[in-house]
Amino acid sequence: MALDVERPTASETRMNRVLTLLFAVAGGAAVGNLYYAQPLLGDIADALHVSEGFAGLLVTAIQVGYALGIMLLVPLGDRRDRRRLVPFLMVLCAVALALCAVAPGVPLLAAAFVAVGLTTVSGQVLVAFAGDLAADADRGRVVGVVVSGLVTGILVARIVSGVIAAAAGWRAVYVFAACLMAVLAAVLYRMTPSLPVKTTMPYRQLLRSTASLLKEEPVLRVAVAFGSIGFATFTMFWTALTFLLSGPPYHYSTAGIGLLGAVGLVGSLAAQGSGRLHDRGWSVPVTGWSWVLAVVAWLCGTLGTHGFAWLIVSILTLDVATQSRNILNQARILALSPDARSRVNTVYICGNFCGGALGSTAAGVLWSVGGWNAVCWTGAVLSVIGLLVWVPTRTLMTEKTA
Repeated sequence: MALDVERPTASETRMNRVLTLLFAVAGGAAVGNLYYAQPLLGDIADALHVSEGFAGLLVTAIQVGYALGIMLLVPLGDRRDRRRLVPFLMVLCAVALALCAVAPGVPLLAAAFVAVGLTTVSGQVLVAFAGDLAADADRGRVVGVVVSGLVTGILVARIVSGVIAAAAGWRAVYVFAACLMAVLAAVLYRMTPSLPVKTTMPYRQLLRSTASLLKEEPVLRVAVAFGSIGFATFTMFWTALTFLLSGPPYHYSTAGIGLLGAVGLVGSLAAQGSGRLHDRGWSVPVTGWSWVLAVVAWLCGTLGTHGFAWLIVSILTLDVATQSRNILNQARILALSPDARSRVNTVYICGNFCGGALGSTAAGVLWSVGGWNAVCWTGAVLSVIGLLVWVPTRTLMTEKTA
């Protein structure tokens, strides 16, 4: 208990560079747990004697768990001490990952995957926690680094998963992930401060208040619209890109397609600077330019069947546009209600999740109807719609941001 007494009070707390980096790494590692399975489905199917299509349902299981965790656990960040809540969730996630490593069959593995998704929402709790610890003038930069860490975790997880599985088998991936979660839980508990809880309202009332925030906060509604449209186009692009590269004229292997994630990583890291632009008061105009950049990305994408360089340009510009807008959205909404940051973030991430799911579905439908060009032109139209939503709402966002 002496450790707690020596910790800084809320008034003394600021997000220094070490703590910001720790939050980014921990958040990225947590979100990365959702994506280890994607390169492993063939190995898992062979080991458990099921079809690859059936093994693919495991990805659905982990996403279902994540959706439940966002809705049911992330709001607890306003009601619990996050210095304890985040490590607790990470320890539970480590246990679930360990179960994945030893699961003898699909039923237990599927249940363990649901548990991983449910508990790996600690990354989203950390985003709101970072918003509370950051000074007002520095919140955009801090949130930008942490959110970029989450996106980086998604891309790195796929690479790490393939490397470890090639050397030691797919179960070793989950042993590694479980150990990583346990270590990060201990480090976060040791290094993060305790902050006063935001509310003592009962759990059911907490969940109801989360839903009511969407009705009460117009800026949140705009951010949810931007996030839903943006992530719908983002997942639509990456899903359809796999179809394009695996067929003519490219005929890339799965490994070759996966390496394109490194290009997306460059775009995501470049988007970090948008947090600083938010701190300088440029959040709203940069959001508008992000939609323009997204339209350009999709138009470049239409030329992707004629040259690989156009695809690289399209990947970079779409990643910068999407991740910059995401950082600006989260920095903006975390300033709306200091007493409800976890709940505000819950609403926003739910919108992103729904948009991403619809985008993945739309990619398959559009591909079957009109191939790559149908996907690109739909993405361009949706980005124009995002820009048209920005035009009448920019004054509202500027007033709230000021």
